[in-house]
Amino acid sequence: MIHNEKTASKGKNIGIDVQPVTKGCTDQNCPFHGSLRCRGRTFKGTVIGTKMHKTVVVEWETIKAEKKFERFEKKRTRLKAHNPECLSAKEGDVVRISECRPISKTKSFVVIEIEGKDARFQVKREALEEGKTR
Repeated sequence: MIHNEKTASKGKNIGIDVQPVTKGCTDQNCPFHGSLRCRGRTFKGTVIGTKMHKTVVVEWETIKAEKKFERFEKKRTRLKAHNPECLSAKEGDVVRISECRPISKTKSFVVIEIEGKDARFQVKREALEEGKTR
């Protein structure tokens, strides 16, 4: 749906309060430069995998109360999300993802904003690298 250079670099308003995108892209499944519409739920999590083409794996933890045992249980959720060229999230980034139409069998979310780096992720990476060198 990109017809001219101005639309490709500026990006459109997706209806969610996010930072404006500075880079342009030609991805048809980009909410800012393509025809993909965002609706439904939004989540915030850490990118833990980028091995698939234009796809990231996003994970976040929640704490659930176990009433019977009077304790708390940690649960984690992992989702695959489309990674547009203009954002290009990397491992360790904290991102916001938004629900969209199904892009593939397992992808129904798209990255809409990169909020920064996760410090805990970097510590884990360094510990794994030190363990490999020993």
